[in-house]
Order: sequence, then C-alpha cells, then structure tokens
Amino acid sequence: MDCGVITSKSVLLLISLSFWAAGAGLAYVGGYVLSTSRTYDPFNEDQYVLLPAVIIICVAVVMFVIGLIGCCSTLRESRIGLGVFLFIILLIFTAEVSAFVLGFIYRSKVGSDFREPLQHVFQQYDGTNSESHAIDYLQEELQCCGVNNYTDWTSSSWYNTTGNHSVPLTCCKHAFIKNCTGRLSEPQYLNTEGCGDKMVSAIQSVLSYAMLVVLGFAIVKFFGMMSVCVLTCRRDNGYDRLHSGVFA
Repeated sequence: MDCGVITSKSVLLLISLSFWAAGAGLAYVGGYVLSTSRTYDPFNEDQYVLLPAVIIICVAVVMFVIGLIGCCSTLRESRIGLGVFLFIILLIFTAEVSAFVLGFIYRSKVGSDFREPLQHVFQQYDGTNSESHAIDYLQEELQCCGVNNYTDWTSSSWYNTTGNHSVPLTCCKHAFIKNCTGRLSEPQYLNTEGCGDKMVSAIQSVLSYAMLVVLGFAIVKFFGMMSVCVLTCRRDNGYDRLHSGVFA
C-alpha cells in the first residue's frame, strides 16, 4: 500500500471522527437551545422558534451515522461507500445552511413573538398559579421586574389586591432580599429593569451562539466534501493503477 493510499485513508478516518465530535457538539447546542426555550415556554405562542434547535439535533444524529459510514467505507475501501459518504455530507451541509438561515430569521422575530404573550402572563399573576411560578422564576433568574420596568405591576390585579400595593418579592435585589418588602416606595431594593428586553436578549444570545456553531460546522462540511472528492480521485488515479500494474 503506497503513501497516497495511506494518507487518503488517514484523512477520511479523521473526517469520520470529526463527524462524531461535531455531532456531539451539535447535540449539546441543540439541547441547550431547547432547554432554554422551554424555560420561557409560557411566554411563547410561536413554537416555530424551536425549529432551528430541532434541526440541529436531527443533524447531530445523522452525523453520528455518517461517521460510522465513513469509517466503514474507508476501511473497506468501498468506492460506493465513499460516494454515499460524499452525498450525505452534501445533505448535511444543506441542512446546516437551512438551520443557519432559519435561526437568523427567527432571531429577528423573538421580540415580537414573546413580548405580547409575556404581558398576558403577567396580567394572570396571582402568586399561586402556574403563570405565577413562571413569572417568579423569570424575575429571579434574570433579576428583572415587570415587562418593560417595575412600574408595570401598578396596572396588574396583583398590585391592587395585595393591600400594601407591592410587587412580588422576586422583584427584590438579591443583596437586599431581607430588607425588601416589594413596595414601590422603596425602589432601591428592587430590580427596576423589565423582563421583556432581558428575556429577548437572552434568547437572541443563545440563538446567535447556535448559529455561529452551525456556520462553523457548515464550513467544515464544505471542506470535507472537497477532501472526499480529492481523496477519491487519488484512489482512482493511484491505487487502481497500482493494482492494474501488479496484475498486468
């Protein structure tokens, strides 16, 4: 076996292993995006915002399979297997580009898709229902209060029925939780920023991170396709001629 064949096999095996590593990375990113989106699920009426994450996870599963096909076809020196390997890489590349485009589209829609449902959920706050638990978690996690700012609570039924005209204690700053009563007359103890902008910013950051990862893997797939083509040609022009000379 000459140096060219050994090099070709080594490169193809490395590409196959890179598919497994990339699949693991994409699975993590997709799962993280889904987990983050479910945290804000009560505020989101457009479930299509999860579509890029679902595509990423599906791509990750297929990539594990591709890595297996790549290893087997390389070790067996199967021309058909290498052709299938190249074709699947092209499909994965197309899916990743689609995920990137969808992520870009839905990233710009996050603000409009979340703000109105968020306002509706805030109006249903009573301190005990599921919407209240979601609001409390959101305000405590993002250290925010209200939709636009902490004064939004003055128009809520909760503020007008508590008796002391207070906001939920989850609006309190962590450093002053012991002294905070939730009254608007003590704004120094409250998180005054609204949750709307913070939530949208958090989701957009996650989507941006996912889009960058997908774009990076798409670039890798592009060079992978070129490598498979080059290695296949090297095998056809070198390895087959070597055997034809032996049997001649």
